[in-house]
Amino acid sequence: MPSPYVRRRRLAAEIRKLRESRGLTTDGLAQLMYYSRTKISRLENAQGRPDVGEIMNMLEVLEVTGSQYDKLLKLVREAAHKGWWDKYGVSMGPRQKLYADLEYSAATVRDYNQTAMPAVLQAPEFISALVDLDQCQGKLDYVPERMAEARMRRQRELLRPDGPTYETVLDECVIHRLAVPPRAMAAQLKHMIRRVSEEERITIRVLRHDAQVPGGFLPKSDFYLYTFVDPGDPPMAVVDTVTADHVLTHRGEVARYTSLYGRLCEAALSREDSITFLDRVASRLTEQTGSGA
Repeated sequence: MPSPYVRRRRLAAEIRKLRESRGLTTDGLAQLMYYSRTKISRLENAQGRPDVGEIMNMLEVLEVTGSQYDKLLKLVREAAHKGWWDKYGVSMGPRQKLYADLEYSAATVRDYNQTAMPAVLQAPEFISALVDLDQCQGKLDYVPERMAEARMRRQRELLRPDGPTYETVLDECVIHRLAVPPRAMAAQLKHMIRRVSEEERITIRVLRHDAQVPGGFLPKSDFYLYTFVDPGDPPMAVVDTVTADHVLTHRGEVARYTSLYGRLCEAALSREDSITFLDRVASRLTEQTGSGA
């Protein structure tokens, strides 16, 4: 099943194209459908799950028939589909839901992490340590146990036999600056090493603190790149900020982040050298805790 979010983006573009081809403004279509302007705007911006019945009415009002009607109806049903992440409700949080949705039908996932460990490769002990950090910033708006369960489910989905290839560039500063206990960080590094060693389609590249990134400026935040199984779904970039995730689909914007990712890979350690580096750091942290766990 394709990603419902990606299908909502395609549906949004089709609705906008239909409206414009009929010479209608957003207000004009809203009046024709007896909908609010806000509802039309939300549909054209892929905000929220579409109502199949409402879209069917819209297609009839706009006199869409034949194969075009069938194609759009299929698109609507896929856009309205509920994924495994929906059963977690608010406990998973909208941002993690977005990433789970995009990973659902991705062919490749690549990301750059300069502020956090890759969510799909986090160890249970490390997730608990992150919850403790989050509580330092105020009251939690999620159930920690359910959030952790959802994150581990994302990991299983990534590792399923037909899952995407996954590659991450991890900035070394995350290892040293994230204020989690050494035991939790050691467990996290060992967990990632195991995952990479077991799965050839998973790659971690460590960007050392003293590495120079050639060819331009440095990235200003974490970001993610997706390609999809369906050739009709264009590549996508998501930029992670403190308060929101910005989804980019414009070809030029995605290309710019893709180029930046290539420069980061060029500056980072190889897959093999990264595993060696992470293992060395994990051993040092384990020694600090005085435990072999």
